[in-house]
Amino acid sequence: MNINELPTPAVVLDYDSLQKNIATMAAIHPGRRLRPHVKAHKCSGIAALQVAAGHNSFTCATPREILGLIDAGVGSDFLLANEVLDHSRLSALADAQNDALITVAIDSDATLAAAVKAGIRSVIIDVNVGLPRCGIDPKSAGELADAARSHGMDVRGVMGYEGHLMMVTDRDAKKQQVHDAMALLASAHSDVGGDIVSAGGTGTHDLFAGTTVNEVQAGSYVLMDTQYAQLGYSFVQAMWVIGTVISTNEKWSVIDVGLKSLGMDHGNPSIKDHSVWFCSDEHITFAANEGTAKPIAGERVFVTPAHIDPTMAMHEVAYVANIYGDIVDEWPIDLRGW
Repeated sequence: MNINELPTPAVVLDYDSLQKNIATMAAIHPGRRLRPHVKAHKCSGIAALQVAAGHNSFTCATPREILGLIDAGVGSDFLLANEVLDHSRLSALADAQNDALITVAIDSDATLAAAVKAGIRSVIIDVNVGLPRCGIDPKSAGELADAARSHGMDVRGVMGYEGHLMMVTDRDAKKQQVHDAMALLASAHSDVGGDIVSAGGTGTHDLFAGTTVNEVQAGSYVLMDTQYAQLGYSFVQAMWVIGTVISTNEKWSVIDVGLKSLGMDHGNPSIKDHSVWFCSDEHITFAANEGTAKPIAGERVFVTPAHIDPTMAMHEVAYVANIYGDIVDEWPIDLRGW
C-alpha cells in the first residue's frame, strides 16, 4: 500500500527520520542517561526502536503505558512520572512488579498512602522545581522519603520537571534558569538519597552539564512538532497527519483533517507552502502561498501538528512509510488511555 491509498486522516511516520532522531538523542544521552517519555508517541513499536538504541528504562505518564509496554515485552524499568490515587490502577501496577521494575512518583502523604495500600514497592519523590503542577516543596522532600522508607519502600531518588522552561528561546537565560531549577532538585536529593536524579524534556535535553541530573526524560524528539521545531535542534519532523483534499475553491481548499485528529493546544498545525486559515471539527481550510499550485480534489496533504503528544493519542494506528511513500509497516498506537 502507498500513502495515496490510506484512509484519511491517518498518522504517517517516516522510518528513516524516526531512526535518525533516535540515533541523534542516543549519541547525546546513551543508555540509561535517557529515560524516554512514551507519552509523546504512545506506541510500543517506537519504544522497541528506542530499546534497540540502548534505552531500556522508560518514563510513563499513565499506568496504561507501563502495562502496555510490559505486555509488549518492551523495556524493563518503568517510571510512572505522575501522581495516581486510584487504587485499582495502582494495584494493577503492583501486580506487575514481578515482571518489571516499576517506580511510582509521589509528592504527598496522600499519594504515599495510596501507593502503600496498593503494595507498590518502589517510589520516587516528585519535586516542584518551578512548574505550577505536581511536585512537593524541595524542603519537604526528605521527610516524605523517610515516611516512604518507614513503610519498607525503596526510595529510588528524585524527579523534577522544568516544563515551564521548555520554550525559552534565549539560550543563555534558559541555561541559567534550568540550572537554578536543578539546584532545587539537587537540594532535595541531598535529603532524599537514592540513585536517580531525573528531569528534563526535549526542550532542555542538552542543558544539564554541571548539574546532578543523571537521566533525562525527553520524549517529543522522536517525532517532533512545529513547536519544538522553533528551537532549532537537529531533530527532524518524522510524523504527519495525512489528509485528502475534499473540496476546493478559487481562494481556498479543504482537507479531512480537523480538531478531532490534531492536538491544538499549541496552536494551528502547518502545511508546507500553504497558509492554514482555521481548523473545524473534521476540516482544515487552507490556501496555497504565492507561487504554489493549488491542490486538486483527491490530492494527499501532509499536516504537521503543533503538539505531537495529544495528536498521537487521537489515532489508533501509525503507518510507517519509506522514502518512496510505500507503507512498510503498521504499528498500533497501543498505549493510549489510562
